[in-house]
Amino acid sequence: MSSDPSWTQVVKTAEPEQPELKRALGPGLLLLFIVGDILGTGIYALTGQVAAEVGGAAWLPFLLAFAVATVTAFSYLELVTKYPQAAGAALYTHKAFGVHFLTFIVCFIVMTSGITSASTASRAFAVNLAIGFGLPDGVGLTLLVALGFIVLIMLVNLRGVTESVWLNVVLTLIELSGLLLVIFIGMWAIFGGNADWGRVVAFETAEDKNVILAVSTATSLAFFAMVGFEDSVNMAEETKNPSRIFPRMMLTGLGIAAAVYVLVSITVVALVPIGELVGSETPLVTAVEKAAPGFPINSLLPFISMFAVANTALINMMMASRLLYGMSKQRVLPAFLSKVSHSRRTPWAAILFTTVLALALITYVSLDAEGSVVALLGGTTSLLLLTVFAIVNVVVLVLRKQPVDHDHFTTPTVMPIIGAITCLYLVLPFTSGRPGGQYGIALVLLAIGVVLWGVERLFRRSSREPADTTSPTDSSSS
Repeated sequence: MSSDPSWTQVVKTAEPEQPELKRALGPGLLLLFIVGDILGTGIYALTGQVAAEVGGAAWLPFLLAFAVATVTAFSYLELVTKYPQAAGAALYTHKAFGVHFLTFIVCFIVMTSGITSASTASRAFAVNLAIGFGLPDGVGLTLLVALGFIVLIMLVNLRGVTESVWLNVVLTLIELSGLLLVIFIGMWAIFGGNADWGRVVAFETAEDKNVILAVSTATSLAFFAMVGFEDSVNMAEETKNPSRIFPRMMLTGLGIAAAVYVLVSITVVALVPIGELVGSETPLVTAVEKAAPGFPINSLLPFISMFAVANTALINMMMASRLLYGMSKQRVLPAFLSKVSHSRRTPWAAILFTTVLALALITYVSLDAEGSVVALLGGTTSLLLLTVFAIVNVVVLVLRKQPVDHDHFTTPTVMPIIGAITCLYLVLPFTSGRPGGQYGIALVLLAIGVVLWGVERLFRRSSREPADTTSPTDSSSS
Protein backbone atom coordinates (compact mmCIF):
# COMPACT_ATOMS: atom_id res chain seq x y z
CA MET A 1 0.00 0.00 0.00
CA SER A 2 1.31 3.44 -0.87
CA SER A 3 0.18 6.64 0.74
CA ASP A 4 0.26 10.18 -0.55
CA PRO A 5 0.18 12.98 2.06
CA SER A 6 -1.42 15.33 -0.40
CA TRP A 7 -5.18 15.44 -0.29
CA THR A 8 -5.43 16.66 -3.86
CA GLN A 9 -6.69 13.88 -6.09
CA VAL A 10 -6.85 14.15 -9.85
CA VAL A 11 -10.26 13.08 -11.09
CA LYS A 12 -10.72 13.04 -14.83
CA THR A 13 -14.12 14.20 -15.99
CA ALA A 14 -15.72 15.20 -19.23
CA GLU A 15 -15.63 18.86 -18.20
CA PRO A 16 -13.02 21.15 -19.80
CA GLU A 17 -9.96 21.88 -17.68
CA GLN A 18 -10.25 25.10 -15.69
CA PRO A 19 -7.50 27.72 -16.15
CA GLU A 20 -5.28 28.70 -13.23
CA LEU A 21 -5.81 31.94 -11.36
CA LYS A 22 -3.72 34.89 -12.49
CA ARG A 23 -0.61 35.61 -10.38
CA ALA A 24 -0.77 39.40 -10.01
CA LEU A 25 0.46 40.11 -6.46
CA GLY A 26 4.11 41.02 -5.98
CA PRO A 27 5.69 42.11 -2.64
CA GLY A 28 4.36 45.68 -2.75
CA LEU A 29 0.80 44.75 -3.70
CA LEU A 30 0.72 41.95 -1.11
CA LEU A 31 1.89 44.36 1.61
CA LEU A 32 -0.80 46.89 0.67
CA PHE A 33 -3.38 44.10 0.57
CA ILE A 34 -2.52 43.07 4.15
CA VAL A 35 -2.29 46.63 5.50
CA GLY A 36 -5.48 47.66 3.73
CA ASP A 37 -7.42 44.74 5.16
CA ILE A 38 -6.29 45.33 8.75
CA LEU A 39 -6.71 49.14 8.62
CA GLY A 40 -10.38 49.03 7.82
CA THR A 41 -13.66 48.70 9.66
CA GLY A 42 -12.00 47.73 12.93
CA ILE A 43 -10.23 50.98 13.71
CA TYR A 44 -12.85 53.19 12.05
CA ALA A 45 -15.84 51.64 13.85
CA LEU A 46 -14.73 49.68 16.95
CA THR A 47 -12.54 52.16 18.83
CA GLY A 48 -15.48 53.40 20.87
CA GLN A 49 -16.66 49.88 21.72
CA VAL A 50 -13.18 48.90 22.92
CA ALA A 51 -13.02 52.07 25.02
CA ALA A 52 -16.37 51.13 26.58
CA GLU A 53 -14.69 48.08 28.14
CA VAL A 54 -11.45 49.60 29.46
CA GLY A 55 -11.96 53.35 29.36
CA GLY A 56 -9.05 55.48 28.22
CA ALA A 57 -6.63 52.57 27.98
CA ALA A 58 -8.18 51.53 24.65
CA TRP A 59 -4.70 51.27 23.12
CA LEU A 60 -3.83 48.29 25.37
CA PRO A 61 -6.37 45.81 23.90
CA PHE A 62 -5.25 46.71 20.38
CA LEU A 63 -1.63 46.09 21.39
CA LEU A 64 -2.49 42.74 23.00
CA ALA A 65 -4.58 41.75 19.99
CA PHE A 66 -1.58 42.51 17.78
CA ALA A 67 0.63 40.25 19.94
CA VAL A 68 -1.85 37.36 19.71
CA ALA A 69 -2.29 37.89 15.97
CA THR A 70 1.47 37.93 15.39
CA VAL A 71 2.00 34.63 17.19
CA THR A 72 -0.70 33.02 15.06
CA ALA A 73 0.66 34.71 11.94
CA PHE A 74 3.88 32.72 12.38
CA SER A 75 1.85 29.51 12.09
CA TYR A 76 0.12 30.80 8.97
CA LEU A 77 3.49 31.72 7.48
CA GLU A 78 4.79 28.19 7.84
CA LEU A 79 1.63 26.76 6.30
CA VAL A 80 1.19 29.20 3.40
CA THR A 81 4.85 28.86 2.36
CA LYS A 82 4.60 25.08 2.70
CA TYR A 83 1.29 24.85 0.83
CA PRO A 84 0.97 27.98 -1.38
CA GLN A 85 -2.61 27.29 -2.45
CA ALA A 86 -5.95 29.05 -2.04
CA ALA A 87 -8.30 28.01 0.80
CA GLY A 88 -6.13 28.89 3.81
CA ALA A 89 -7.15 27.40 7.16
CA ALA A 90 -9.60 24.94 5.62
CA LEU A 91 -6.90 23.55 3.31
CA TYR A 92 -4.42 23.15 6.17
CA THR A 93 -7.03 21.50 8.39
CA HIS A 94 -7.87 18.95 5.72
CA LYS A 95 -4.24 18.18 5.03
CA ALA A 96 -3.70 17.53 8.74
CA PHE A 97 -6.79 15.51 9.60
CA GLY A 98 -8.49 14.52 6.33
CA VAL A 99 -11.95 14.81 7.89
CA HIS A 100 -14.47 16.30 5.45
CA PHE A 101 -16.82 17.47 8.18
CA LEU A 102 -14.13 19.37 10.08
CA THR A 103 -12.78 20.87 6.87
CA PHE A 104 -16.24 21.98 5.79
CA ILE A 105 -16.96 23.63 9.15
CA VAL A 106 -13.62 25.49 9.18
CA CYS A 107 -14.21 26.60 5.60
CA PHE A 108 -17.73 27.72 6.43
CA ILE A 109 -16.65 29.65 9.52
CA VAL A 110 -13.89 31.55 7.71
CA MET A 111 -16.12 32.26 4.72
CA THR A 112 -18.96 33.45 6.95
CA SER A 113 -16.63 35.70 8.92
CA GLY A 114 -15.49 37.34 5.69
CA ILE A 115 -19.02 37.87 4.44
CA THR A 116 -20.16 39.14 7.85
CA SER A 117 -17.26 41.58 7.95
CA ALA A 118 -17.98 42.78 4.41
CA SER A 119 -21.68 43.15 5.17
CA THR A 120 -20.97 45.18 8.30
CA ALA A 121 -18.53 47.33 6.33
CA SER A 122 -21.14 47.96 3.65
CA ARG A 123 -23.54 49.31 6.26
CA ALA A 124 -20.79 51.55 7.65
CA PHE A 125 -20.14 52.70 4.08
CA ALA A 126 -23.79 53.72 3.71
CA VAL A 127 -23.86 55.52 7.07
CA ASN A 128 -20.71 57.52 6.29
CA LEU A 129 -22.04 58.38 2.84
CA ALA A 130 -25.23 59.73 4.43
CA ILE A 131 -23.20 61.83 6.90
CA GLY A 132 -20.89 63.13 4.17
CA PHE A 133 -23.74 64.28 1.94
CA GLY A 134 -26.01 65.32 4.79
CA LEU A 135 -28.68 62.77 3.85
CA PRO A 136 -31.30 61.48 6.30
CA ASP A 137 -30.16 58.35 8.11
CA GLY A 138 -33.13 56.16 7.17
CA VAL A 139 -33.17 52.37 7.12
CA GLY A 140 -34.40 52.22 3.52
CA LEU A 141 -31.71 54.52 2.15
CA THR A 142 -28.96 52.80 4.13
CA LEU A 143 -30.12 49.41 2.87
CA LEU A 144 -30.24 50.47 -0.79
CA VAL A 145 -26.79 52.06 -0.66
CA ALA A 146 -25.30 49.02 1.10
CA LEU A 147 -26.81 46.57 -1.40
CA GLY A 148 -25.69 48.65 -4.36
CA PHE A 149 -22.21 48.87 -2.89
CA ILE A 150 -21.88 45.08 -2.60
CA VAL A 151 -23.02 44.67 -6.20
CA LEU A 152 -20.31 47.13 -7.23
CA ILE A 153 -17.73 45.10 -5.29
CA MET A 154 -18.94 41.99 -7.14
CA LEU A 155 -18.43 43.68 -10.52
CA VAL A 156 -14.89 44.71 -9.56
CA ASN A 157 -14.09 41.14 -8.47
CA LEU A 158 -15.53 39.70 -11.66
CA ARG A 159 -13.47 42.14 -13.72
CA GLY A 160 -10.19 40.62 -12.54
CA VAL A 161 -7.73 40.27 -9.67
CA THR A 162 -5.45 42.96 -11.12
CA GLU A 163 -8.27 45.51 -11.10
CA SER A 164 -9.34 44.42 -7.61
CA VAL A 165 -5.83 44.67 -6.22
CA TRP A 166 -5.16 48.09 -7.75
CA LEU A 167 -8.45 49.36 -6.36
CA ASN A 168 -7.27 47.98 -3.01
CA VAL A 169 -4.06 50.03 -3.41
CA VAL A 170 -6.03 53.24 -3.98
CA LEU A 171 -8.42 52.56 -1.09
CA THR A 172 -5.55 51.59 1.23
CA LEU A 173 -3.74 54.86 0.53
CA ILE A 174 -6.96 56.80 1.15
CA GLU A 175 -7.74 55.04 4.43
CA LEU A 176 -4.13 55.36 5.60
CA SER A 177 -4.22 59.09 4.83
CA GLY A 178 -7.38 59.39 6.91
CA LEU A 179 -5.78 57.69 9.89
CA LEU A 180 -2.64 59.82 9.59
CA LEU A 181 -4.89 62.88 9.42
CA VAL A 182 -6.57 61.85 12.69
CA ILE A 183 -3.16 61.32 14.31
CA PHE A 184 -1.66 64.63 13.14
CA ILE A 185 -4.68 66.77 13.98
CA GLY A 186 -5.10 64.95 17.27
CA MET A 187 -1.47 65.39 18.29
CA TRP A 188 -1.66 69.08 17.33
CA ALA A 189 -4.64 69.47 19.66
CA ILE A 190 -3.04 67.41 22.43
CA PHE A 191 0.23 69.36 22.47
CA GLY A 192 -1.79 72.56 22.18
CA GLY A 193 -3.49 71.75 25.48
CA ASN A 194 -6.89 70.96 23.96
CA ALA A 195 -7.02 67.35 25.12
CA ASP A 196 -7.00 65.37 28.34
CA TRP A 197 -3.83 63.27 28.30
CA GLY A 198 -4.74 61.71 31.63
CA ARG A 199 -7.60 59.74 30.04
CA VAL A 200 -5.10 57.68 28.06
CA VAL A 201 -3.91 55.81 31.17
CA ALA A 202 -7.25 55.68 32.99
CA PHE A 203 -8.93 52.29 33.36
CA GLU A 204 -12.72 52.56 33.55
CA THR A 205 -14.30 49.12 33.65
CA ALA A 206 -17.88 48.02 34.14
CA GLU A 207 -18.92 47.36 37.73
CA ASP A 208 -19.30 43.61 37.15
CA LYS A 209 -15.83 43.16 35.65
CA ASN A 210 -12.35 43.32 37.11
CA VAL A 211 -9.44 44.78 35.14
CA ILE A 212 -8.23 41.43 33.76
CA LEU A 213 -11.68 40.38 32.54
CA ALA A 214 -12.35 43.82 31.04
CA VAL A 215 -9.03 43.78 29.18
CA SER A 216 -9.76 40.24 27.94
CA THR A 217 -13.19 41.31 26.66
CA ALA A 218 -11.76 44.37 24.92
CA THR A 219 -8.90 42.35 23.43
CA SER A 220 -11.36 39.77 22.10
CA LEU A 221 -13.23 42.57 20.34
CA ALA A 222 -10.09 44.38 19.16
CA PHE A 223 -8.87 41.12 17.60
CA PHE A 224 -11.51 41.66 14.91
CA ALA A 225 -9.35 44.51 13.67
CA MET A 226 -6.21 42.36 13.45
CA VAL A 227 -7.36 39.40 11.38
CA GLY A 228 -6.62 40.85 7.95
CA PHE A 229 -3.44 38.83 7.57
CA GLU A 230 -5.55 35.65 7.40
CA ASP A 231 -7.37 36.88 4.30
CA SER A 232 -4.09 37.19 2.43
CA VAL A 233 -3.27 33.45 2.55
CA ASN A 234 -6.36 32.79 0.42
CA MET A 235 -4.65 34.82 -2.32
CA ALA A 236 -1.63 32.48 -2.40
CA GLU A 237 -2.42 31.16 -5.90
CA GLU A 238 -2.53 34.76 -7.18
CA THR A 239 0.78 35.75 -5.53
CA LYS A 240 4.13 35.66 -7.28
CA ASN A 241 6.58 33.34 -5.48
CA PRO A 242 4.46 33.16 -2.28
CA SER A 243 6.90 30.95 -0.37
CA ARG A 244 9.54 33.68 -0.55
CA ILE A 245 7.64 36.95 -0.10
CA PHE A 246 4.87 36.07 2.37
CA PRO A 247 6.92 36.08 5.63
CA ARG A 248 8.44 39.54 5.21
CA MET A 249 5.27 41.17 3.86
CA MET A 250 2.91 39.69 6.44
CA LEU A 251 5.05 40.63 9.45
CA THR A 252 5.74 44.09 8.03
CA GLY A 253 2.04 44.66 7.42
CA LEU A 254 1.13 43.60 10.96
CA GLY A 255 3.77 45.94 12.40
CA ILE A 256 2.56 48.94 10.39
CA ALA A 257 -1.06 48.28 11.34
CA ALA A 258 -0.27 47.87 15.03
CA ALA A 259 1.65 51.17 15.17
CA VAL A 260 -1.20 53.05 13.46
CA TYR A 261 -3.87 51.44 15.67
CA VAL A 262 -2.10 52.31 18.91
CA LEU A 263 -1.48 55.92 17.85
CA VAL A 264 -5.07 56.41 16.65
CA SER A 265 -6.63 54.91 19.79
CA ILE A 266 -4.42 57.08 22.05
CA THR A 267 -5.33 60.19 20.04
CA VAL A 268 -9.07 59.51 19.97
CA VAL A 269 -9.33 58.75 23.68
CA ALA A 270 -7.36 61.86 24.61
CA LEU A 271 -9.68 64.04 22.53
CA VAL A 272 -13.14 62.62 23.22
CA PRO A 273 -14.73 61.85 26.63
CA ILE A 274 -15.47 58.13 26.94
CA GLY A 275 -19.23 58.70 27.17
CA GLU A 276 -19.34 60.49 23.82
CA LEU A 277 -16.95 58.04 22.21
CA VAL A 278 -19.03 55.00 23.11
CA GLY A 279 -22.19 56.58 21.72
CA SER A 280 -20.60 57.63 18.42
CA GLU A 281 -21.05 55.45 15.31
CA THR A 282 -18.21 57.42 13.66
CA PRO A 283 -15.62 57.84 16.47
CA LEU A 284 -12.81 59.19 14.30
CA VAL A 285 -15.02 61.90 12.82
CA THR A 286 -16.05 62.84 16.37
CA ALA A 287 -12.40 63.02 17.45
CA VAL A 288 -11.34 65.33 14.61
CA GLU A 289 -14.33 67.60 15.25
CA LYS A 290 -13.25 67.87 18.90
CA ALA A 291 -9.62 68.57 17.96
CA ALA A 292 -10.29 71.23 15.32
CA PRO A 293 -13.89 72.46 15.22
CA GLY A 294 -14.74 74.08 11.91
CA PHE A 295 -11.55 72.80 10.27
CA PRO A 296 -12.28 72.42 6.49
CA ILE A 297 -10.83 68.91 6.31
CA ASN A 298 -13.52 67.67 8.73
CA SER A 299 -16.04 67.48 5.90
CA LEU A 300 -13.76 65.04 4.05
CA LEU A 301 -13.29 62.56 6.89
CA PRO A 302 -16.68 60.82 6.45
CA PHE A 303 -15.73 60.13 2.83
CA ILE A 304 -12.29 58.86 3.86
CA SER A 305 -13.99 56.59 6.40
CA MET A 306 -16.35 55.45 3.66
CA PHE A 307 -13.47 54.40 1.42
CA ALA A 308 -11.72 52.71 4.34
CA VAL A 309 -14.62 50.41 5.14
CA ALA A 310 -15.09 49.88 1.39
CA ASN A 311 -11.60 48.42 1.30
CA THR A 312 -12.52 45.99 4.08
CA ALA A 313 -15.54 44.84 2.09
CA LEU A 314 -13.54 44.45 -1.13
CA ILE A 315 -10.82 42.36 0.46
CA ASN A 316 -13.18 40.17 2.47
CA MET A 317 -15.33 39.40 -0.57
CA MET A 318 -12.19 38.55 -2.52
CA MET A 319 -11.10 36.25 0.31
CA ALA A 320 -14.48 34.53 0.65
CA SER A 321 -14.73 33.78 -3.06
CA ARG A 322 -11.16 32.45 -3.25
CA LEU A 323 -11.79 30.27 -0.22
CA LEU A 324 -14.85 28.67 -1.81
CA TYR A 325 -12.97 28.29 -5.10
CA GLY A 326 -10.03 26.59 -3.39
CA MET A 327 -12.18 24.17 -1.40
CA SER A 328 -14.29 23.32 -4.45
CA LYS A 329 -11.11 22.66 -6.39
CA GLN A 330 -10.10 20.21 -3.66
CA ARG A 331 -13.45 18.35 -3.89
CA VAL A 332 -14.74 19.44 -0.47
CA LEU A 333 -17.41 21.78 -1.87
CA PRO A 334 -19.58 21.32 -4.98
CA ALA A 335 -17.62 21.42 -8.23
CA PHE A 336 -19.48 24.37 -9.76
CA LEU A 337 -17.85 26.73 -7.25
CA SER A 338 -14.45 26.12 -8.89
CA LYS A 339 -15.57 27.54 -12.24
CA VAL A 340 -13.08 30.11 -13.58
CA SER A 341 -13.67 32.65 -16.33
CA HIS A 342 -11.42 31.82 -19.29
CA SER A 343 -11.20 35.47 -20.33
CA ARG A 344 -10.80 37.19 -16.94
CA ARG A 345 -9.37 34.18 -15.00
CA THR A 346 -11.47 34.95 -11.94
CA PRO A 347 -13.57 32.43 -9.92
CA TRP A 348 -16.90 33.77 -11.16
CA ALA A 349 -19.17 31.12 -9.65
CA ALA A 350 -17.72 31.59 -6.15
CA ILE A 351 -17.94 35.38 -6.51
CA LEU A 352 -21.64 35.21 -7.43
CA PHE A 353 -22.41 32.76 -4.62
CA THR A 354 -20.72 34.83 -1.90
CA THR A 355 -22.38 38.00 -3.23
CA VAL A 356 -25.84 36.47 -2.84
CA LEU A 357 -25.04 35.50 0.75
CA ALA A 358 -23.73 39.00 1.49
CA LEU A 359 -26.84 40.64 0.04
CA ALA A 360 -29.06 38.49 2.25
CA LEU A 361 -27.00 39.26 5.36
CA ILE A 362 -26.92 43.01 4.63
CA THR A 363 -30.71 43.03 4.32
CA TYR A 364 -31.09 41.29 7.68
CA VAL A 365 -28.56 43.54 9.46
CA SER A 366 -29.99 46.75 8.00
CA LEU A 367 -33.56 45.92 8.94
CA ASP A 368 -32.55 44.96 12.47
CA ALA A 369 -29.75 47.50 13.00
CA GLU A 370 -29.05 49.05 16.38
CA GLY A 371 -26.07 50.85 17.86
CA SER A 372 -24.55 47.58 19.10
CA VAL A 373 -24.73 45.74 15.76
CA VAL A 374 -21.13 46.51 14.76
CA ALA A 375 -19.77 45.41 18.13
CA LEU A 376 -21.95 42.28 18.16
CA LEU A 377 -21.01 41.19 14.64
CA GLY A 378 -17.39 42.22 15.10
CA GLY A 379 -17.18 40.26 18.35
CA THR A 380 -18.84 37.24 16.75
CA THR A 381 -16.41 37.39 13.84
CA SER A 382 -13.43 37.46 16.20
CA LEU A 383 -14.95 34.59 18.22
CA LEU A 384 -15.25 32.39 15.14
CA LEU A 385 -11.82 33.30 13.80
CA LEU A 386 -10.09 32.82 17.15
CA THR A 387 -11.54 29.30 17.18
CA VAL A 388 -10.11 28.71 13.70
CA PHE A 389 -6.78 30.21 14.74
CA ALA A 390 -6.57 27.81 17.68
CA ILE A 391 -7.06 24.93 15.22
CA VAL A 392 -4.42 26.34 12.84
CA ASN A 393 -1.87 26.55 15.66
CA VAL A 394 -2.44 22.84 16.32
CA VAL A 395 -2.44 21.96 12.63
CA VAL A 396 1.01 23.46 12.02
CA LEU A 397 2.48 21.00 14.53
CA VAL A 398 0.58 18.03 13.08
CA LEU A 399 1.77 18.82 9.55
CA ARG A 400 5.41 18.79 10.64
CA LYS A 401 5.12 15.05 9.87
CA GLN A 402 4.43 15.82 6.20
CA PRO A 403 7.56 17.23 4.50
CA VAL A 404 7.40 18.99 1.13
CA ASP A 405 9.96 19.17 -1.66
CA HIS A 406 10.67 22.92 -1.41
CA ASP A 407 12.05 25.34 1.16
CA HIS A 408 9.53 27.06 3.40
CA PHE A 409 9.28 29.22 6.52
CA THR A 410 9.41 27.33 9.83
CA THR A 411 8.13 28.85 13.05
CA PRO A 412 9.68 27.96 16.44
CA THR A 413 7.66 25.16 18.05
CA VAL A 414 6.81 27.23 21.11
CA MET A 415 4.98 29.85 19.01
CA PRO A 416 1.99 27.72 17.90
CA ILE A 417 1.66 26.34 21.43
CA ILE A 418 1.41 29.87 22.84
CA GLY A 419 -0.92 30.80 19.99
CA ALA A 420 -3.34 27.94 20.64
CA ILE A 421 -3.51 28.71 24.38
CA THR A 422 -4.06 32.44 23.95
CA CYS A 423 -6.68 31.98 21.24
CA LEU A 424 -8.66 29.53 23.38
CA TYR A 425 -8.37 31.92 26.34
CA LEU A 426 -10.05 34.64 24.26
CA VAL A 427 -12.77 32.22 23.09
CA LEU A 428 -13.99 30.73 26.39
CA PRO A 429 -16.86 32.67 28.01
CA PHE A 430 -15.49 32.63 31.57
CA THR A 431 -12.12 34.05 30.54
CA SER A 432 -13.01 36.36 27.65
CA GLY A 433 -16.07 38.01 29.19
CA ARG A 434 -17.93 37.95 25.88
CA PRO A 435 -21.68 38.71 25.85
CA GLY A 436 -23.93 35.71 25.29
CA GLY A 437 -25.28 37.14 22.05
CA GLN A 438 -21.98 36.45 20.30
CA TYR A 439 -22.13 32.76 21.19
CA GLY A 440 -25.77 32.63 20.10
CA ILE A 441 -24.97 33.98 16.64
CA ALA A 442 -21.96 31.66 16.37
CA LEU A 443 -24.07 28.60 17.21
CA VAL A 444 -26.69 29.56 14.63
CA LEU A 445 -24.02 29.95 11.98
CA LEU A 446 -22.48 26.61 12.89
CA ALA A 447 -25.91 24.97 12.71
CA ILE A 448 -26.38 26.37 9.20
CA GLY A 449 -22.95 24.98 8.31
CA VAL A 450 -23.88 21.51 9.58
CA VAL A 451 -27.07 21.54 7.52
CA LEU A 452 -25.18 22.61 4.38
CA TRP A 453 -22.59 19.90 4.96
CA GLY A 454 -25.35 17.29 5.20
CA VAL A 455 -26.95 18.49 1.97
CA GLU A 456 -23.58 18.50 0.20
CA ARG A 457 -22.83 14.91 1.30
CA LEU A 458 -26.25 13.68 0.18
CA PHE A 459 -25.70 15.29 -3.20
CA ARG A 460 -22.33 13.60 -3.62
CA ARG A 461 -23.75 10.20 -2.68
CA SER A 462 -26.69 10.54 -5.04
CA SER A 463 -24.39 11.56 -7.89
CA ARG A 464 -21.87 8.80 -6.93
CA GLU A 465 -18.85 11.05 -7.38
CA PRO A 466 -15.48 9.21 -7.23
CA ALA A 467 -14.16 11.55 -4.51
CA ASP A 468 -16.62 10.07 -2.02
CA THR A 469 -15.08 6.59 -2.07
CA THR A 470 -11.48 7.64 -1.48
CA SER A 471 -9.91 9.10 1.60
CA PRO A 472 -8.79 12.65 0.97
CA THR A 473 -5.37 11.82 2.39
CA ASP A 474 -4.75 8.67 0.35
CA SER A 475 -4.23 8.26 -3.34
CA SER A 476 -4.48 4.46 -3.25
CA SER A 477 -5.93 1.78 -1.04
CA SER A 478 -4.74 -1.62 0.05
